[in-house]
Amino acid sequence: MSVEGASTGPLVSDRDVARAADHIRDHVRRTPVLRLERGAAGIGVPVSLKLECLQVTGSFKARNAFALLLGAQVPDAGAVALSGGNFGLAMAYAAHELQHRITVFVPASAAKVKVDGMRALGANVEVVPGPMRDLFVAVDHHLADSGALFAHPYDQVEVVAGAGTCGLELDEQCPDLDTVLVAVGGGGLIGGVATWFSDRVRIVGVETEGTSCLQQAMGARERVEMDPVGIAVSALGAPIIGEIGWDVAQRWVDESVVVSDADAVTAQQRLWDAARIVAEPGGSVAFAALTSGTYTPHRDERVGVIICGANTDPAALFGIPAS
Repeated sequence: MSVEGASTGPLVSDRDVARAADHIRDHVRRTPVLRLERGAAGIGVPVSLKLECLQVTGSFKARNAFALLLGAQVPDAGAVALSGGNFGLAMAYAAHELQHRITVFVPASAAKVKVDGMRALGANVEVVPGPMRDLFVAVDHHLADSGALFAHPYDQVEVVAGAGTCGLELDEQCPDLDTVLVAVGGGGLIGGVATWFSDRVRIVGVETEGTSCLQQAMGARERVEMDPVGIAVSALGAPIIGEIGWDVAQRWVDESVVVSDADAVTAQQRLWDAARIVAEPGGSVAFAALTSGTYTPHRDERVGVIICGANTDPAALFGIPAS
């Protein structure tokens, strides 16, 4: 079976999300929610920030990785993952903790801080030149030779359910939200979060111009392949929206908006200025919808934002010498 479009099972359900939460609760952090007061960061309403930037490995992807490895029979050959960066780092960490072998295929554009983290955790990292689609070909060949468990970064039921546990926690922490803003890469996070909330809150997907596979799919009314580019590509650079994420989006995602790379950088800076929160560009994208005015909530709207990742070089953000 080709790894691209690997989701052939049923849509992820809220029961899958609840099951994943039970599996992973001893392995991941219950991340806090920080409430920014009205006017903070130039936003006209109070905003509740779900700080997945404080998750183990620096992103929500740890939820996905543990949900997969704890919910599957892992062969002696271990697991193989493909990733722009954060999922590979999360898989390396989960495999290390659960004592499994792991190989991660990454594009040449993967951030050095993420690749170094994978290797430090004992992962075998294979760098694949060329566009993201070439990773799928390389992983197909590896799977045929090794018999390892395949870990898709965003398009397997266990992976999407793991991401959905972030929404489950946010629901428990902020039960009165009207709207949740979620960054979109391949659709794993928004697929899981939207599945959990279903029609109980408004779900808004946020992408950069160079990684807008969901918005392009919505415009074409079908999944569209693209070559992702730009500042958020190492976190959100999927070549096509996943089958699960696309199915869920058609049911439960209310709106898709796009911000510029400059908007993401401004949002990073405002997160730091307002609350001393460090986010990578992809991690700040959902917040950028608010700081840029791309999404404008009404005065009494109760808004939640998932700050989904923090794996960035501090020197790139603030000119701090790297240690």
